[in-house]
Amino acid sequence: MDKPVILVVDDESRMRKLVKDFLTRSGYAVVEAEDGSEALEKFYQNKSISLIILDVMMPKLDGWEVCREIRKSSRIPIIMLTAKAEEMDELMGFELGVDEYISKPFSPKILVARVEAILRRAGADASADKVKAGAIIVDKAAHVVYVDGKPVELSYKEFELLSYFIDNEGLALSREKILSSVWNYDYFGDARTIDTHVKKLRSKLGNRGNYIHTIWGLGYKFDSKDSTPDAQGQE
Repeated sequence: MDKPVILVVDDESRMRKLVKDFLTRSGYAVVEAEDGSEALEKFYQNKSISLIILDVMMPKLDGWEVCREIRKSSRIPIIMLTAKAEEMDELMGFELGVDEYISKPFSPKILVARVEAILRRAGADASADKVKAGAIIVDKAAHVVYVDGKPVELSYKEFELLSYFIDNEGLALSREKILSSVWNYDYFGDARTIDTHVKKLRSKLGNRGNYIHTIWGLGYKFDSKDSTPDAQGQE
C-alpha cells in the first residue's frame, strides 16, 4: 500500500525538517515547499497529496492566499500553522475551510496525531462522497469522474456542474437555478455561460452525455435512466 503523501509548506527549513522527520517516522511520505507559490505548484503537480500542513506567514503568497486558491478546486484536508494564537486568525482559517489550526510552538507528536485523525476522518467521508449515476461515478473527495470505468478530466466548473446535475437527478432545472447554485450569483439573462459548459461537459462524457436532457425554454434535466437524446439534447 502506498504511503500517504503530506505537503509541508513553511519558509523555515528547520521547521520543515522537524515536521518531515516526525511524519516520515510515522510512515508518511513528505513533499516540501518553502513559500506559497511553490506550494501551489507542488499541489497541482502531485495528484497523490493527501493532506497539507500550511504555515500562515510566508513570502510570495501567505497561507491564507494558498488556502483560498486550493479551496477553489479541492477539499483536501489542510492544517494551518501559525505563530499567532488570536481568535480572529482561527475564525478566518475555519471560514476558508481549514480542518485544523495549530499554533507555534507545538509538539510534533501532537501534530502527527492530528494528521492521523484528520486522514481517518477524510477516509470515512470519502466513501460517502462517491456517487453513481448510470455509467458515471463521481468521487467528490478526490475530485475525479469515471465514465464507463475510465477517468475523465473535467474542469472545476464542469465537475461542479455534473455533481449538481447528479444530486438533482430527474428534476427539471432552470438556467437561473443552475447559475445561482453552481456559479453562486444571480441570473442576468445571459444563458451562454451555462450552455457552453453543458456542451463541453456532454462532449467529455462521450456517449453518456445524453444523460443531460435539454428542456426547451427552461434549462436541463439529468436522467441516467433515460439516455435517449431529446430533440435539443445535443445542442
